Amino acid sequence: MTPALLEAEGVRLGLRAADRWDAVAQAGEVLLEIGAVERPYLEAMVERERSLSTFLGEGFALPHGTDASRAHVRHPAIAVLQFPEGVDWGGGLVQVAIAVASATDEHVRILAEVATVITDPEKAQRLREADDARDVLELLTPAMEELA
Repeated sequence: MTPALLEAEGVRLGLRAADRWDAVAQAGEVLLEIGAVERPYLEAMVERERSLSTFLGEGFALPHGTDASRAHVRHPAIAVLQFPEGVDWGGGLVQVAIAVASATDEHVRILAEVATVITDPEKAQRLREADDARDVLELLTPAMEELA
């Protein structure tokens, strides 16, 4: 049975990052820890960020690998990393990074579903300020179930 797209083990709250590169590295490590990706995917996440910023606005970023790195995805998953103090993402401040592992174009659908949550000011604020993984799951799981 394939794990759910978002599970509690993939939610990390109250983190700090020196910069966006540190945040992307942390996001990749979480995807690796939950078994969603193989180590080469982490390098591809940095490569993607170098070529095209994953900053979405409103305090959010969506780090993910390159098309070529899809071979290193074991199963689709997202990881949610919260940085309450914010991380300078090349000019924009990010408080929540939603890392995506996808071997298909599913990341486009994931982005669309995440967008429905983060464009709701109340839900976006709740994600930025969550202090319990259950709050994050409550906010994002319904959107992710749309993808199942």
